[in-house]
Amino acid sequence: MTDPLPGREPRLLPWSGVDGKPCYLVTDDPDGPVSRLADTTESVQLGMGADVLAHARALIPDALPGELRHLAECLTVALADALRVAESRGRRLRRLT
Repeated sequence: MTDPLPGREPRLLPWSGVDGKPCYLVTDDPDGPVSRLADTTESVQLGMGADVLAHARALIPDALPGELRHLAECLTVALADALRVAESRGRRLRRLT
């Protein structure tokens, strides 16, 4: 079977689709509107992750169990976002080598 998209690797997008499934972008324009939206979304996600981490560091010493549970949930979301960004960027870097 031949590659239906020769020379074009799908980009893993920083959001999920239906049922949490990954979303991908295939485009001839890596600077198009969806690519720019993905870049912006990645930046926002990483910034929010840094904010949650800073909040966690300040909260943990005196946190109540309910606060820790909520914090763990927030950190889980931030880590999942960061891992998706890392995977997406890693795929794009491998294409350059």
